[in-house]
Amino acid sequence: MDFRKDHARFLLDDWTEVSRQMRTVLQSDIRLLNEANERILSHGGKMIRPAMSLLFSRACGGTVSEGGRKVAAAAELLHNATLLHDDVADCSEERRGIPTTSSILGANASVLLGDYWLVKAMELILDCGPCSDRVTRIFSKTLSDLASGEMLQLQKAVQGDTSREDYFRIIYSKTASLFEASCVSAALCAGASETLVEAAREYGVRAGIAFQIKDDILDYTATDALGKPVGLDLHEKKITLPLLGALQQVGGDEDREVRRMVCEIDVHPEHYERIRSFVFEKEGIAYAESVLEEYIAKAKEALGAFPAGEAVELLASLADFIGERQK
Repeated sequence: MDFRKDHARFLLDDWTEVSRQMRTVLQSDIRLLNEANERILSHGGKMIRPAMSLLFSRACGGTVSEGGRKVAAAAELLHNATLLHDDVADCSEERRGIPTTSSILGANASVLLGDYWLVKAMELILDCGPCSDRVTRIFSKTLSDLASGEMLQLQKAVQGDTSREDYFRIIYSKTASLFEASCVSAALCAGASETLVEAAREYGVRAGIAFQIKDDILDYTATDALGKPVGLDLHEKKITLPLLGALQQVGGDEDREVRRMVCEIDVHPEHYERIRSFVFEKEGIAYAESVLEEYIAKAKEALGAFPAGEAVELLASLADFIGERQK
């Protein structure tokens, strides 16, 4: 099953409504704001998080409620808010093959636009019906996770001492927590049992972790941009799973030497190729790919709690897509 084609067919009316809600809630009487919003909406990404929300609504209740559509739209708004902020932090000139908002309007405008999208996401969440209180708490936790994950990553980039435990804490906070919120909130709005809510949580967390591991692999292996410059992680002194896997193969002195090179990469850019070669020589990519496969399998395993049907098949296909994508 090809997720990218089949989800649009299966979710057609709900997909159209989510897109409409996003445009409606973002509408303003400020021309510059509307123009910036439309640029982002017209060059949207894969919209994986709202797809998960809608599919879990279908898997739990057969149909998608108004609340389910709103949390799906909110998930995408919140995701894009984080990208607007990330582009400023990363000084990114392009995302998804087009100039970033920060490169066109400047960093200040990009941060303000990200804040606007964030507030509009919360407006939808607060208006999602009987499940609103619980869903609000879930997304509030996600916002806290996003901020704390960024700060921990900054701290570890300075210290150069990222452990495997640190890495998984960071990617849960920065990536998987929003996948988790997208899935759990949809199950809650569908009136699902606590068993199904917990299964949706497990899928979201595992799929989200897999998504970030794949991104971190592609940062070493991709031949074109992923929405950020290839190799950016190392240049930002981030020690991700491929490098951690390679470091497992060496002793203390070599481990310390490689970490020292990462910490000094801003003043010694020539270290980049040495570290990258080290990752390939010590089979760090293969190690990260094996962990990725484990998380995809665990995400699909969580779907066993749901009644069989096309929504569940598409969620399984989506998990496979996360592992197979090349951008």
